[in-house]
Amino acid sequence: MSKAPVIAIDGPSGSGKGTICKLLAQAMGYHLLDSGALYRLVALAAEHHGVSMENERALSDIAAHLDVQFLTSVDGDKVVLEGEDVSLAIRTEAVGMNASRVASLTLVRKSLEERQRAFAELPGLVADGRDMGTVIFPQASIKVFLTASAEERADRRYKQLKSKGLDASLADILVDIQQRDERDQNRSVAPLKPAADAVLIDCTHMSIAEVEQEVMTLIRNRGL
Repeated sequence: MSKAPVIAIDGPSGSGKGTICKLLAQAMGYHLLDSGALYRLVALAAEHHGVSMENERALSDIAAHLDVQFLTSVDGDKVVLEGEDVSLAIRTEAVGMNASRVASLTLVRKSLEERQRAFAELPGLVADGRDMGTVIFPQASIKVFLTASAEERADRRYKQLKSKGLDASLADILVDIQQRDERDQNRSVAPLKPAADAVLIDCTHMSIAEVEQEVMTLIRNRGL
């Protein structure tokens, strides 16, 4: 197991954990793991190869051999799947829903476990997901569970998609988020829940800057 410090940020879809994790990684010079992107990539790769979202064995094989690159340049971050830039494609609501279905499958989660743990390298890692503090990095130095009301998360997601020029329906997004919450919280493997020693932050009425400040205070208090 890596000796690199890990900051695990878990929470439901649309809670803002992705934005917070990027800010923390930049501020601390740490590596970043967007675990949700991996499940989205498995779902998208399955779609490209005509694999059903119910075919657990085939999906597990895709997860184990995922041909993906996370690239950073002056033009921004890119996610490349099998040679194709899928940075926008993996962020659609359809892919997100399929990713939630894929993430409920035991074999797929097992295929991705060690791949995720390999991101924990010096000087440290900020890990964004739903089971970072409970399953992937139970030894994490800091664990945060970030949440917000379903309505607030839907509104944030809607604005995010519109800002990227993607079609979106606020009503449909709210339904999708509620369904995803239900699936994530009640799946038999690695259900979405706070780690026993996680700090809970309800950011429904908080700005990104306020959340970042609260987590950074926690980090400083823990001596990282």
